[in-house]
Amino acid sequence: MKILVIGSGGREHALVWKLAQSKLATRLYCAPGNPGIAQFAECVPIAATDIPKLADFVQRKCIGLTVVGPEAPLCAGIADYFQARRLRLFGPNKAGAQLEGSKVFSKKFFLKYGVPTARAEIFADPRAARDALRRWGTPVVVKADGLAAGKGVIVAHSLAEAEQAIADIMEKKVFGTAGNQIILEECLTGQEVSVMALTDSKCYRILAAAQDHKRVGDGDTGPNTGGMGAYSPTPALDKVPEEQIRNIFDRTLAGLQAEGIEYRGVLYAGLMLTKDGPMLLEYNCRFGDPETQVVLPRMDFDLAEACQATADGKLGEMTLRWKTQAAVCVVLASGGYPGDYAKGKPITGLADAAKLEDVTLFHAGTRVGADGQILTDGGRVLGVTALGNDLAGAVTRAYEAVTRIHFDGMHYRRDIAARALGVK
Repeated sequence: MKILVIGSGGREHALVWKLAQSKLATRLYCAPGNPGIAQFAECVPIAATDIPKLADFVQRKCIGLTVVGPEAPLCAGIADYFQARRLRLFGPNKAGAQLEGSKVFSKKFFLKYGVPTARAEIFADPRAARDALRRWGTPVVVKADGLAAGKGVIVAHSLAEAEQAIADIMEKKVFGTAGNQIILEECLTGQEVSVMALTDSKCYRILAAAQDHKRVGDGDTGPNTGGMGAYSPTPALDKVPEEQIRNIFDRTLAGLQAEGIEYRGVLYAGLMLTKDGPMLLEYNCRFGDPETQVVLPRMDFDLAEACQATADGKLGEMTLRWKTQAAVCVVLASGGYPGDYAKGKPITGLADAAKLEDVTLFHAGTRVGADGQILTDGGRVLGVTALGNDLAGAVTRAYEAVTRIHFDGMHYRRDIAARALGVK
């Protein structure tokens, strides 16, 4: 079966890498892809959001399965477009993708179907939101309704910060129409974990959990990023009864069925482990990045088979098995990220790092220069993933690989998985 992966980041590189191991995959394509992906798949210069062109390509090449990486095409309705043309796609339809595409929609959904979540209030008027701050106090979470490239959630520790966030989102429109509405939300405390599940709208299968590191600096300091690293498994979940996690997915699936939404793809739950049990912060409608880079290497089953079963409504026939090894991913970022950063910096040491046993380099923001040299081309440049017999072994191996790689301005966190290992 020919398979197309849509996207160009580290998550998509991990998806292509894993799909290449499938007995079902006869040929792989990726649109638009990146230099790392090009080792496994033919990269096609079609934008991830150019839905008609993607569908034409799939039809022309007789591709049997399309796997969508990023959220934008899902929220734009790629699944509906493909379904209308009888093309098999792994990913939720536009209605289902609203769980990520609209925080107002998702919050109302959680409350309607009894999904454990933080207390919240929704506003369409900035003055009303500012007035409400007096009631809420701080810390408070301010969330833009729509997609904002992962930057639409602000944890405000003072009234001034909260008022600034409201002004930026609703009046200055820093996220455009994504800021037409906002949510003020209770600031929960605890450890945050990512739990992804596959669902074919009839049943679900929970994947290995992961914990990512959102802040740019060691010790969870500095601004939020798309994710500076991740690890799996997550010891923080060891003391959480499995039925509490299942309760969240059970209620979600029941709600989707009640709403008549046929959801076939990934449900990625961002959970806060509070003293009152796990609370759902948000859903994403696709695989996490960089969580995918630590979950997929631990899979002991055929990903293409699982994606096909999900798309066909036959997930109940699948058994998912996992390796006992741990996985750690360290993200190497451009100087200045998550702010402004330069591109086009030559990267050295890739071949040397890749020689290490159980180390895989996932390209996130790279391109090939005129002389064939791999150059930086994004904020998050590479994800260095290592497997180990335990988390400590995986951490050691990942950082050994990191020391072999260099580019101007390169920075990374030195404490990935430190909390899980009890390191201060």
